[in-house]
Amino acid sequence: MVLMAIGLAAITYGFTTNPHRMWANLLVDNFYFMAISLCGTFFVAANYLAQAGWSAVIKRVPEAMGQFLPFAGVFMIIIFFAGGHDLYHWTHKELYNPASPEYDKIIEGKSGWLNMPFYSFRLFLYFSVWVLLTFMLRRESMQEDLDGGLKHYNRSMVLSAIFIVFFAVSSSTSAWDFLMSVDTHWFSTLFGWYTFAGLFVTGLTAIALIIIYLKNNNYLQQVNENHLHDMAKYMFAFSVFWAYLWFDQFMLIWYANFPEEVAYFYARWNDGYKILFIGNFLINFICPFLILMTRDAKRKMRVLQVAGTIILFGHWIDVFLMVMPGTMGKDWGIGIIEIGTFLGFAGLFIWVVLRALSKAPLVAQKHPFLQESYHHHI
Repeated sequence: MVLMAIGLAAITYGFTTNPHRMWANLLVDNFYFMAISLCGTFFVAANYLAQAGWSAVIKRVPEAMGQFLPFAGVFMIIIFFAGGHDLYHWTHKELYNPASPEYDKIIEGKSGWLNMPFYSFRLFLYFSVWVLLTFMLRRESMQEDLDGGLKHYNRSMVLSAIFIVFFAVSSSTSAWDFLMSVDTHWFSTLFGWYTFAGLFVTGLTAIALIIIYLKNNNYLQQVNENHLHDMAKYMFAFSVFWAYLWFDQFMLIWYANFPEEVAYFYARWNDGYKILFIGNFLINFICPFLILMTRDAKRKMRVLQVAGTIILFGHWIDVFLMVMPGTMGKDWGIGIIEIGTFLGFAGLFIWVVLRALSKAPLVAQKHPFLQESYHHHI
């Protein structure tokens, strides 16, 4: 509650002093925590489809993370309809009028995708399907605790398949809509994958840190170092995957040197973001790579806490760099507004997750693979 109060104060201060900067920060933090929440549902669905047994004992944590999605949806709707004119240049009507001095032929060429009715439809579709499937998976999981058997597990398999198929498309298209369209002239065919990699490693890290928090408070004692090792392997692997995509996107655009593409990186190199831009790669790749390289490191909670904190901070910087150069340009900063807004969203996310965890047993008691998960060993 204290964090949410700090966030509310920062938002009030931001709208009083610099509304444009405040809207940009709301987009940064809402997308960041939306991505973590969405990863929770993706993790559950992917493990159902893989028929993975090891994760049965920890599945209530990502299920609880998914409960933040309705809040993220409400915020995203408010951000677009109330602050979109400040954030999304393509919403300016004069850009599409050939008689206007502001006419932009490139943006008009993208009007088939970037127009208010179609964008609004996609915005509502994303969150409607994400939230519906998240709550249906959660409901089947809760009912399984009461009924047992395979009926609810099989239903969860079907729901997971539907979610994965929709997510495969919507994870990219929503990244185009929420983030890439901030820089309306720019495009990258890698952007959807790049955003997904950051989304997934951040969500995996949040799952691991919540599990460690619960274990430190004498919950989830069934979780052993083998479960933590698996989570750490995911964190390590997807940090490397993110770095591969970061380098691929940057190297190919730099080497080709097309003006319509290099403008994106030029702004992040020359408008005062250079330290953050280089630090983004070092923090999100070099640090996790070195810290989590060994087997022993992946099995120690304190090491995972350090690595996890670095990853969470680093990928917030990553989202910050996706939004701020295209919205604030050189007039950016990290101060009361940025720190306070982040703390407010973090407080709301923690409250939602802990509240969801308190409403059900922390272990899925009649999951068909529960015994396998209890005896997980690698």
